[in-house]
Amino acid sequence: MLDHNQTTVFINAAIVDGTMNEPREGVSVVVENGRIKEVSDQTITSQSGRTIDLAGRVLMPGLIDCHVHVVVTTANLGANAIMPCSLIAANSGSIMRSMLMRGFTTVRDVGGADLGLKQAVEQGFFTGPRLIICGKALSQTGGHTDYRGPYDERDSQYYTRKLGAMGRICDGIDAVRRACREEIKAGAQFIKIMANGGVSSPSDPVDFLSFSIGEIEAAVEEAQNAQTYVSAHLYTDDAIRRAVQAGVRSLEHCNLITLETAQLAARSGAMACPTLVTYQALKNEGAQYGLPPSSVEKIDDVREAGLRSLEIMREAGLSMAYGSDLLGPMHCHQSEEFVIRADVLSPLEAIRSATIDAAKLLRMEGEIGCIMPGAHADLIVVDGNPLKDITLLTGQGRAMPLIMQGGRIVKNIQF
Repeated sequence: MLDHNQTTVFINAAIVDGTMNEPREGVSVVVENGRIKEVSDQTITSQSGRTIDLAGRVLMPGLIDCHVHVVVTTANLGANAIMPCSLIAANSGSIMRSMLMRGFTTVRDVGGADLGLKQAVEQGFFTGPRLIICGKALSQTGGHTDYRGPYDERDSQYYTRKLGAMGRICDGIDAVRRACREEIKAGAQFIKIMANGGVSSPSDPVDFLSFSIGEIEAAVEEAQNAQTYVSAHLYTDDAIRRAVQAGVRSLEHCNLITLETAQLAARSGAMACPTLVTYQALKNEGAQYGLPPSSVEKIDDVREAGLRSLEIMREAGLSMAYGSDLLGPMHCHQSEEFVIRADVLSPLEAIRSATIDAAKLLRMEGEIGCIMPGAHADLIVVDGNPLKDITLLTGQGRAMPLIMQGGRIVKNIQF
């Protein structure tokens, strides 16, 4: 493994970064102290570091997945929530390493991962993507991430103390404020709320509206006070519209959005994060990996509307970041979201969603998702041109002979 403080120069690179329909060829990129120092159309030689001649291969920014749950080790989220925290952490390490080997150098965890996991990656105990975390997602009683079911009378704060739980329960404006403040104190970089029913939870049909408008506005205010934003789990048009009107910035899923609401969201400065691959995986494999029958029955309510939602949001000018939202063993399908989106969007648009647009959603423009001076040196080499064949970004990194994260080469099978 190359030390991130060593200088590395890539020469003869063809840049694909979501900005152009064709690769920018003959480029040199200098990496120093974990950052990109220089990008030039001239060949640059290094006297003290390492030079890697890409011989025309594609060089891309590290990919960004804006909707993951690294603590989810099984499709049965209620069972996951009561597993020992130590076992969850160990499994999470494996999940994160596989994500990095697929070329995802940054991921946003939208429910579950805590500051300890984030620091474990930063300190090298786990090999994985840079983690952007919200801590526990916030849910009302009986909402998405309340997995107690109709006969379970455990205290509502039971899940708050478990690493394997995606969320915590809070009811009422004061409780929502307190939960936001506690998560921010514990290291959350944004707030996640469950503002609609969901597929995987037992007591909330997909069309349930969760949280009152006042509760949503309280979460938005607390996030804004902390100089950050709210992300919301949303499926139905009614839920999306009221979330946008309350000031929610990151709209997760959005399968049942209408054009009018998508246009409203775009005017409001919100962004969407569709997650189509998870519905296909849940449909095909969810039951065998522990998804309860009641949840399997709800999948088609949102799965069949997914591709149409991409068309609607593109027509409305609503920016879409890349998300996967996979559970347990189904994390292996993370890169297949590219292929699903390519049925509607161009390869360029699909790549933008996991680079430039994802960085914008994370408020990290110029830091990640780009190849420019000053950015983190998160880079992947691809054998072939994904603008022509988007499947090159799938297959567990099969077409990625080299992956660099923060200036450190974490995979190198060719150079």
